[in-house]
Amino acid sequence: MTDEQIVLLGGLWLDASAWDGVVAALGERGRRAVAVTLPGQGDGNTSATLGDQVGAAVAAVDAGPGASVVVGHSVACALAWLAADARPERVSKVVMIGGFPSADGDAYASFFPVENGVMPFPGWEPFEGADAADLDEQARKSFSEAAVPVPEGVAKGIVRLTDERRYDVPVVMVCPEYTPAQLREWLDAGELPELAKVKHVDLVDIDSGHWPMLTRPAELAHILAGA
Repeated sequence: MTDEQIVLLGGLWLDASAWDGVVAALGERGRRAVAVTLPGQGDGNTSATLGDQVGAAVAAVDAGPGASVVVGHSVACALAWLAADARPERVSKVVMIGGFPSADGDAYASFFPVENGVMPFPGWEPFEGADAADLDEQARKSFSEAAVPVPEGVAKGIVRLTDERRYDVPVVMVCPEYTPAQLREWLDAGELPELAKVKHVDLVDIDSGHWPMLTRPAELAHILAGA
């Protein structure tokens, strides 16, 4: 087993168990994977902040025996990028699944209404179409029942980036509900300025909706092991 570990960071409403299938498949390939329980997403801490989540991601990187590949899903692509900013010398690569790196000063995840200090899962209407096309009714029901409301301090946190060595860290963009060609168009149009500054970016396709760790865990593990 290689000393390089794979650190997995889930997006909104997901706890670490969302990665169980991926962790198992990576283990079969001889890869060490760590699914991080993010503060406020699985530990009952409704007062958690974005800073707490960054701290948990960095702690996972620091705990590794060597370098880490940091994987972020959806909005946690920005969290993975924050980890690379904090530890550019220990993060060998960042993999972003269905999301993008935020720039300094951006709001982290202020997308949906906050109620009583948390941002609950808003239901499936915002995700109809390509996002949820590969989730059947039972899968949607299971997701909704398990969804963890995200603390306001996380959702409304402000991204702070300080070390430009992050641009030296290679990035792999995994494209689920959109294609690499579409992502290239967005880059060429100047819509992803932080990503445009990264010196080495690879685009990889996966035939899935927005949550491939749930619907295509083996295929996703294959991509991550290759990364």
